[in-house]
Parts: sequence; structure tokens; C-alpha cells
Amino acid sequence: MIVNLITHRACLGHCNPPWHPESPARLEAVEAALSSGPVERGVAHWVEAPRAAREDVLRVHAADHIARFEALDQAGGGALDPDTYLGPGSLEAAWRAAGAAVRAAELALAGGGAAFCPVRPPGHHATPSRAMGFCLFNNAAVAARAALERLGAERVLVVDWDVHHGNGTADAFRTEPRVRYVSLHQWPYYPGTGAEDDTGAGNLFNVPRPPGLPRERYVADLLAAVDRAVTGFVPSLVIVSAGFDALAGDPLGGFTLEPDDYHDLTLAVRRRAGRAAMISVLEGGYDPARLAAAAVRHVEALAS
Repeated sequence: MIVNLITHRACLGHCNPPWHPESPARLEAVEAALSSGPVERGVAHWVEAPRAAREDVLRVHAADHIARFEALDQAGGGALDPDTYLGPGSLEAAWRAAGAAVRAAELALAGGGAAFCPVRPPGHHATPSRAMGFCLFNNAAVAARAALERLGAERVLVVDWDVHHGNGTADAFRTEPRVRYVSLHQWPYYPGTGAEDDTGAGNLFNVPRPPGLPRERYVADLLAAVDRAVTGFVPSLVIVSAGFDALAGDPLGGFTLEPDDYHDLTLAVRRRAGRAAMISVLEGGYDPARLAAAAVRHVEALAS
């Protein structure tokens, strides 16, 4: 089945300061590589992301979280924290990024195939009440909650292979028995969360690892955690928080993965999830060329 690539041009309109590593160039590189690769070969196609419904976002984020964005947007933008910004086009980008993730879940759960959402801003650091770590809305969490509350999913598995711990996703679901969250991340590192003994209500599976290990170790340890997470838990939907900053050479990480590892991880997670629908949402990755190569390999695995 053809992979749905869900995004919107508004995601290029989110502009951080010129020095910021989370730039439109990241998404431009991914879109170009996907268009000349999987799309040209007929194994993927583009789908325009809708704006997320406010009620879907409110299932994860507090009303004053959204109100703060709207007030800052009306004032012309500004800093939300030392590394998280809302510029003139950022709020529309955030609504479209969350909408892409929800649309991916809708399509996948209706039998419409796997999906990858190359969007920005990323989302997994955004907590229910705080924007941080380049993230405004938590796209993966919004999609997971929509899947549970209105799309018929009984259980959701979130697999986060970004090099940073997705503290926002963990906070959104740490007492939710219908969600299990697996995160492989560099430790110690930003944001300082994700200790191995932080298990939530028995539904958080953190895999903190130091930088510089052999790539095979990271892959094996993540998959071992997925094995633990699916024991006695059959997901209806798998959501991958697909950060590609665990690639060797990424300027914001110290892991050693290669683009082919994301192909293998995608297939391995899908095998472990059984009949579950599968979607993914772009998180980090700050070497545009390497990010694009890994995204292509990920989509190729989704299409296989």
C-alpha cells in the first residue's frame, strides 16, 4: 500500500532565529529527497495536512497553553523559552503539524495505509502546559489521544527514537494504561528526564544510553524495550516519534546510527506490533542531508 506523506506548506513558515538549528532547511531537504525517491517510484504520495481541530489539541494541552500562543502570535511573535520561538508563521505551522499527525491516525486506522508526517515544529518535548525544546504542540500525543477518544483505537504504542527524551509525551501519558511509551535517548542530556527507573504507571519504558556506543547496541536495546512494552499489550496503533538526530555526526547528538538502521528499526517495530496500524511524525534531526537520507529509508520500510 502507498505510504501517505502528510504535511503542509505552512510548516516551512515557522521561522526561528537565524542561528537556530531547527530551520526550514531541514524540511526542505526531507521533502526533496522523498519527492525524488519514494514519491517518484510510486510507493508514497503527498497528502495535504488539515489544521488540527481545537478539541483534539485540548485533549492533550491546557486551554491556557493555546491561549498563550494565540496572544504571542497577535503580538507578532517572540520567545517562549530560551530555545523555543513563535514567529509570525509559527502558530499556523503548529496547527498543521498536529493536524498532519491526526490525519495520519485517521487514515491508518481506517485501513488507508501507513503514514509519515514530515512536519515542523516538532512536538515531543511539549508538555500539556509548556512549550519547550523547539516544540509547540505535541503532535504525536495529540494523534494518540484522538485515536483513543474518537477513532476507535483501544491501545496505542508510542516509540520515540529521537536522541532526546520525549518528556512531553511521557508527561501526557504517564498514568494512561491504554498508552505505552518507549524512548531510546542519550543520557545524561537535554531535557534531563527519562531515567530508566521512571516507569510511570508501568507504561513508560525508558532506555537511557551514553553517546558513542556501537550502533548495533542502540538498535538492540530499543527493540528489547519494545519487546517488553508489547508483552501483554496489543496495540491498535503504533506512533513513531521519528527523530533522526541519533544519526552519527548530528550536531545535537552523540549516537552512531546510520540511515539503514532506521529502515531496519521500522520493520522490526512493525513486526513486533502485529496487526497494528503504523504512523510516524518527524521530530529532530539537524544535519539536513543525513536527515533526508534516513527519512527516505524509513519511508521505504513503511512501504515494504
